[in-house]
Amino acid sequence: LPDNLKALFRDVAMMVPDYAMISEVFLFSNGYLEARSLAVKLVATYKLCSEQLSSQSHYDYGMRAVISVLRAAGAVKLKYPERDESVLMLISLKDVNLPKFLAPDVPLFNNILSDLFPGVELPEPDYDHMRASLELECARRNLQPTPVFLEKIFQLYEMILVRHGLMIVGYSYGAKTCMYRTLAGALGDLNSKGLLEENKVKVVVINPKSIYMGQLYGQFDPVSHEWQDGVLAKKYRELAVDTSPDRKWVMFDGPVDAIWIENMNT
Repeated sequence: LPDNLKALFRDVAMMVPDYAMISEVFLFSNGYLEARSLAVKLVATYKLCSEQLSSQSHYDYGMRAVISVLRAAGAVKLKYPERDESVLMLISLKDVNLPKFLAPDVPLFNNILSDLFPGVELPEPDYDHMRASLELECARRNLQPTPVFLEKIFQLYEMILVRHGLMIVGYSYGAKTCMYRTLAGALGDLNSKGLLEENKVKVVVINPKSIYMGQLYGQFDPVSHEWQDGVLAKKYRELAVDTSPDRKWVMFDGPVDAIWIENMNT
């Protein structure tokens, strides 16, 4: 910029947050004794992923991704307080990151983890009840419970446990809708049998591109000076006042673009 324009602007200094320090404090607060070494490994994992894995628009190695892993680590520490902490961190890293990687990147990610966590063996997750319920639900829906289909459902379930909101991304006819419907049916089946402390699922499906932005989120009427709630606000309020223990899923079924997804942040 020319000097006369530069004089109109103030200098602003920005710093990169110390991921390792934040992770260490978070892990200590969740009861981890080896928090320092695990925090360094967590930051190193994401650094190596950003350097070695392919570049995709849905890959994220920033603070948000780190916090997701830390939240998952805190949850598994509560669930298995006596288990080795390296195993718990490895479980958290895999549960949060594996579902979003493309097939060619999965072996690279596994190699990074095996280098950073040498000799750490993961126990096989116990999916027996869930698998039985999913296969029953697939039979009801006349679907084939292929290994890939079931694996993706297990990954979706793991993501639901550690995140408030998530996206299921894929091409048309990639079984995205069948996947969440089958999972919802299986969770209801588990609830009726009293297994895994699961609850039934209420699903509200909205097509965000079928209505105007104001109709989706709500809008201010310039004539009457009144606020009119949108479809999302109405449905969200209905689910918020529902006191049942059921899981409530608000599903936006449609293409993702910057127009409606950016308003979601506010």
